[in-house]
Amino acid sequence: MKNMKIPQIAIFLSIVLSVYALVNLFLFYQTRPVFSLASIGTWLKFVFWFIVLAYPFGRILEAILGGQIPTLLVKVGSIWLAFMLYLTLFFLLFQLASPLINWLLKIDIKSSLETHRMVVGMLYFATLTVILAGYIYAINPKINQLKIESSKPIPGGGLTIAMVSDIHLGTIIGKNELTKLVDKINSQKPDIVLFVGDIFDEDIAPVVNGQMGEQFERINAKYGVFAVTGNHEFFSNHRAKIEYLQKHGVNVLNDTVAEVANINIVGRYDRQSNFALGQSRKTLSELAKDIDQSKFTVVLDHQPFNLNESVESGADLQLSGHTHHGQMWPLNYITQAVYEVSMGYKKIGNTHIYVSPGYGTWGPRVRLGNRPEIAVIRIKDKGLVDS
Repeated sequence: MKNMKIPQIAIFLSIVLSVYALVNLFLFYQTRPVFSLASIGTWLKFVFWFIVLAYPFGRILEAILGGQIPTLLVKVGSIWLAFMLYLTLFFLLFQLASPLINWLLKIDIKSSLETHRMVVGMLYFATLTVILAGYIYAINPKINQLKIESSKPIPGGGLTIAMVSDIHLGTIIGKNELTKLVDKINSQKPDIVLFVGDIFDEDIAPVVNGQMGEQFERINAKYGVFAVTGNHEFFSNHRAKIEYLQKHGVNVLNDTVAEVANINIVGRYDRQSNFALGQSRKTLSELAKDIDQSKFTVVLDHQPFNLNESVESGADLQLSGHTHHGQMWPLNYITQAVYEVSMGYKKIGNTHIYVSPGYGTWGPRVRLGNRPEIAVIRIKDKGLVDS
């Protein structure tokens, strides 16, 4: 398994970089009318390719050198990722619609260079408008309330869980955002706080250098703070990330079970651990075989695959993230096709499933079609409710 890890990563990166290159060559080709401007065309070409290369080179330099320049490149380049998506969609729509427009206006839009330039400018402006709207969505998280009744005894008759996934702390989402997150969590007065993976983005250095761990220590929760790994924890130095969280008061469950306040919390390694650790993670049946099934059981599993495992193991609640619900429309149609639950609540048998779209973002600080959230899950003892 370990020998397979490097080839698999190399294949994955080759595919990603190939797609990245092809999309940007398409956008460059579509933007040519503007690049032909006599006075500034050459400079615009330089700016275009600088922005295109900013993200991949920024990530490489960030891992090797660190510092402010790679950070700036990553931030600039991440925004371009959103531009890539919507510019591509707008240009494709223009190509499809141009015959109809030509017929309606009785002109050939592309035959006039000035008209063609104007159309290109309008498409870039439309993209900028969409991305600004998506940025506003991304920086305004909501509190999503969910109520669940349990036939199993709940301590005090009720339990409030604050659940957060996919913060992606690092270069783009930093200490200020984490401070606001902790304030919002504390405002809900949770009994337990659960972080369901992808707490970190990629490199741990920006988190350590920014002393972000202190914010985790400010969380007020009667029964503590627990977390599991996500796939991003395994992108580099996962042990350092786990140790950092534990150092700052977060109990990380790595294929282990904790019993807290008369409930079971089953924390699974992320699926990515199969490649990173060179061995398969434990099955849910293995983790659940020795727990007291008369107690309410929560399963934390970052990626919402194989939901039937939680149902078959007798779990009462599974919490997941990972999908971001596509993060930017229309990518949500892909996550809906891949996952049984891309976002939100579903009950399968006696098991409640909740998949959060996450608190942060990967790449651009842009969301369209969903808002970031903190999920507040209030579990009530059904026996007390009925009485």
